[in-house]
Amino acid sequence: MVIISSKLVYSKVREGPKIAKFFEMLEDNYEVQSLLRMANTMAVTRLFYNDHGVVHSRIVSGSALEILDILMERGIKPTIVKDGEGDVEDSKIVTVGGAYLHDIGNAVHRDEHHLHGVYVSDRILRKLLLKLYTDDKHKAIIVKQEILHAIFSHDENVVPLTIEAGVVKVADGTDMAEGRARIPYKLGKSDIHGFSALAIKRVEIDRGEDRPVKIIVDMDNEAGIFQVEQVLGAKIKSSGIAHLIEVQALRRGEQLKTWRTSQLLS
Repeated sequence: MVIISSKLVYSKVREGPKIAKFFEMLEDNYEVQSLLRMANTMAVTRLFYNDHGVVHSRIVSGSALEILDILMERGIKPTIVKDGEGDVEDSKIVTVGGAYLHDIGNAVHRDEHHLHGVYVSDRILRKLLLKLYTDDKHKAIIVKQEILHAIFSHDENVVPLTIEAGVVKVADGTDMAEGRARIPYKLGKSDIHGFSALAIKRVEIDRGEDRPVKIIVDMDNEAGIFQVEQVLGAKIKSSGIAHLIEVQALRRGEQLKTWRTSQLLS
């Protein structure tokens, strides 16, 4: 069991030299960091939405890699491996790339940001991945397109066609603890989304009982249920991997509710 936080990704990317190098590239790239900062200006400062900047990117990246690892432990092959286009580390690079950059399109506009994210990221990824895959330009392009697919597919109205993109989408929904809502709340946002997020104290990822992956959401009160059903549930519903996920809600450590796929998505 791991607690979702912005620190998780740093331990996950140490599992391979290429993914570690790629993550460092993303963290050190001035254009990526500037765009993520602008994404937060658009989403938080102007629209009073929750965090969509670099902290969110790190949280979703760590969550996505943890979910992918659990699925592989249960014998589920990443799509890029299954299709013969890459190995496990390539799959993790796709996952962390999609997770880190999925909201970067907010730097253009919140509307259609999943589409904006594709064309904003395309040129940046081409440069980074050609440096990462110096001996295999074909692989660099394949990995780039898989990352772009994950960015595009994180929208609730798009169904991912890969395990990696599905994992990114579910991981996006796991970042819903109170810290993400504090800034817009201080700026004056007071709706059910904000109150529900403020009720959630901790999100954990564990190995499931009925499904490979269990997402555990611990909250102060029942207001957090709205966030689970309307935000995380919507992501899971259109993830393409809903049958692999179960969700459990706790109230101050005591079991409140458990959803299997059909219950959460009905």
